[in-house]
Amino acid sequence: MRIHFIAIGGSAMHNLAIALHRKGNRVTGSDDAIYEPSRSRLEKEGLLPHSFGWDASRIDESIDVIILGMHAKADNPELLAAKALSLPVYSYPEYLYEATKEKTRVVIGGSHGKTSITAMILHVLDYWDLSVDYMVGAQLEGFDIMTHLTEDNEFVVLEGDEYLSSSIDRRPKFHLYKPNIALISGIAWDHVNVFPTKAEYVEQFKLFIETMTAGGILIYNQEDEILEELVATSKHPIRKIPYQTHPSIVDNGQTQLESDEGPIPLQIFGQHNMSNLSGALLVCTQLGIEPVMFYESIPSFSGASKRLELFADRPGKRIYRDFAHAPSKVQATTKAVREQFPNDLFLACLELHTFSSLDSSFIHTYANCLAHTDIAVVFIDDESRKAKGKDPLDEETIRNAFSHRSLYVFYNKKTLLNWLQQQPASIVLMMSSGHFGGLDFHSLVD
Repeated sequence: MRIHFIAIGGSAMHNLAIALHRKGNRVTGSDDAIYEPSRSRLEKEGLLPHSFGWDASRIDESIDVIILGMHAKADNPELLAAKALSLPVYSYPEYLYEATKEKTRVVIGGSHGKTSITAMILHVLDYWDLSVDYMVGAQLEGFDIMTHLTEDNEFVVLEGDEYLSSSIDRRPKFHLYKPNIALISGIAWDHVNVFPTKAEYVEQFKLFIETMTAGGILIYNQEDEILEELVATSKHPIRKIPYQTHPSIVDNGQTQLESDEGPIPLQIFGQHNMSNLSGALLVCTQLGIEPVMFYESIPSFSGASKRLELFADRPGKRIYRDFAHAPSKVQATTKAVREQFPNDLFLACLELHTFSSLDSSFIHTYANCLAHTDIAVVFIDDESRKAKGKDPLDEETIRNAFSHRSLYVFYNKKTLLNWLQQQPASIVLMMSSGHFGGLDFHSLVD
């Protein structure tokens, strides 16, 4: 089969392209820009476009399937050419469903924690040599690519994103998977550019539950009040299994699970991760993993990329990276670090990078989310902001929104880097769903 990807460089898109290429399909693709690590991975597989940009001449009747990435606009010349030839056009979640509709689909959703929970599940299954198909949005240690599709595996584990599927398919991605087993980790308003009110955003999770197959299993975080009410009022014919944060202790900087067999040391930390772990445990039990097997395998789990990832550990300084960007994620992550290192001077730097975070009507939701830090920093890359078409946010607006006693605001990565290099903080946390304008993290410790 010949498959062409429009916007092949995306995190999920390039992984799917590689997975389909390895299955023996003839895969081509295009994009106007491709960044690392997508670029190197595509180049290694021989899938990197020979030139960047959109070209309608790439599209002809020999193509069996077009897969359209979110980055490609509705007026993309290649998309228009595909429509003119009546070629089948799928968003990647739509294609994933088509490729897995005969399997038992396990979908991990929620405003926060879904990547970490998916990663925990895959780690445990891999530990016990249980093979499943999967798609996850971050790189995991021990995994080559983060999309894996076979003909034989019974189960597929999918990270269920609530953002839109493509420029021509305005349905949230997780509405397309029709799960047999689903998990929802919690609900916290996000993606204000698509869901301008909290009610509209919450509605997407209600609809997600209704997309589940009749008789399916919903595992949900009982400690989330919005989610608890949503599940309680749902009339969809499914089985509902709640979970709560797993008991744990912190002993001399080491987080340990409390269990009947005694304390179990972990590499991860934070109450949000203990909640994620409880959810992952329940999903794993539905896939045939006994609790004792889960507890044996989870200590070797080191986390997903940019999820409280220890980037550098030097005498007197530890630097962590995290994907946190929405208010609830920022608050949970900073709280986790403070609880793990209560006596250290703690600096947290947050990049406002998403459409929501750069929106003046949404920024007030960040109030007090950096309260657990000693020194708080907010960074906006002006070039990235301009590319998104967002108006500037002045320092006063940002300071008022965050309500932090010691808040610094930067708009230039070089100025930010120079300042960070002078700070005495022993714990540094860098949070962003972007790249801090291309800031060289190694310069923070060199």
